[in-house]
Amino acid sequence: MEQKSILIVRGGGDLASGVIHRLYCCGYRVLVLECHKPSAIRRKVSFGEAVFDGTSAVEGVTGRLISDIADAEKIWEAKEIPILVDETGETAKKLKPAALIDAILAKKNLGTNRNMASLTVALGPGFEAGKDVDFVIETQRGHNLGRVIRKGSATPNTGIPGVIAGYGKERVIHSPAAGIMHNLSQIGDIVEKDQILARVDDVPVYASLTGVLRGIIRDGYEVPKGMKIADIDPRQEQKKNCDTISDKARCIAGSVVEILLSEGVLRDADVFFVECTYDCAG
Repeated sequence: MEQKSILIVRGGGDLASGVIHRLYCCGYRVLVLECHKPSAIRRKVSFGEAVFDGTSAVEGVTGRLISDIADAEKIWEAKEIPILVDETGETAKKLKPAALIDAILAKKNLGTNRNMASLTVALGPGFEAGKDVDFVIETQRGHNLGRVIRKGSATPNTGIPGVIAGYGKERVIHSPAAGIMHNLSQIGDIVEKDQILARVDDVPVYASLTGVLRGIIRDGYEVPKGMKIADIDPRQEQKKNCDTISDKARCIAGSVVEILLSEGVLRDADVFFVECTYDCAG
C-alpha cells in the first residue's frame, strides 16, 4: 500500500539536506537512505553525518540513524528524520513511498528507476526525465538552476564548479594522494592561500586560495587520490553561513516541492505540524 505522506530521499549530503529540511518543514515524513561511508564536504549541513555520529542536525532539525525500517515511525513521532544505510534503495520496495527523490549527486544513476515510487525525481546530470525518472532538476549554477525538466536531462557534468566571486575550479580541493585524512583546519576557519589545511597520510593539502573553509571531509576518512576533499569560499563574510543551508540547496528544494504539489503529493492532514524557526542571525 502506498504511504501517501512518506517520501524517500536517496543521499544525505548538503544539497540533499536542503531538500530534506524543506520537505520536513512542509510536514512530510521523510526517510533518508544513505551509503555506508558518506563523503560530505559541507558536513555541518549534511544529515548523512548521522551514519558516523548517530545523530546530525541541520538548522535545528535532527536526523537520527536507524538500523531497521521498523524504527522509522517512532523517529517521525519524535519529530526527527530517520536515516537508514541502504545503498541500493531496496527499502523503497518495502515502503512504497509517495515519491522518491534521488539526491545523491553522483553525476550518474546509481540504480534509481521509475518503479521505486509513484513519483520519481532526480537532481542533476545522469538521468533522463521520462525514462529513468519522472522529473529531473537542474543543479548547475546559473540562469537555469532549479529548473524542472519534464523531458530530457540536466546539463552534463563539466567537472568545473560554478563561479563565485570570480573563482571556479580554484574553490574545490582534491586529494593529492591516497591515504587517511588528518585535518589541521576546521570548517569555518579563515585560511590563506598555500596554507596547509590537512595531510593525507604525510602529504600536505594546501589551500588553493584565501577565503573561508566552507567544507572539508571528516578527519580520519580514507580517500583515493583525486577525490574532492575540501571547498573554500573566497567571500570571507560567508563564514557566518557555514552551518546554514546554501542558496543553491534552497533553490533546488523549492523545485522539489513544486513537483510534489503539482503532482498532488500532499502531506496527510493528521501529520504533525512542524515549526522551523532556525535563527540564521544567531
